Amino acid sequence: MSSELYSDGIGEITVTGTIVRIDLMSLSATERDANNNPVPVFRQRIVMPVDAFANAVDLMQKALGGLVEAGAVRRVGDVQAVEAAQKGQPASNASPNFN
Repeated sequence: MSSELYSDGIGEITVTGTIVRIDLMSLSATERDANNNPVPVFRQRIVMPVDAFANAVDLMQKALGGLVEAGAVRRVGDVQAVEAAQKGQPASNASPNFN
């Protein structure tokens, strides 16, 4: 039997020598910040060698590329470029030399 863990995201990635530690976080069901938003709390840590981390990043980039291609997600830069185009402005990272 295998267990699963849900994570709302990564809180921190620490590299020490040849070891990478990835801290997974979830939003607390009970703790709130000053604006009454759930506070992110540490849940579990993944520890792996740096070469396994590099392979994992490559695999995640390929998965993200497939999601972008399928239209399931959009990259932040792509969203900003679309919004700028709708306003008739160049994208925020566009050079004024190419107007």
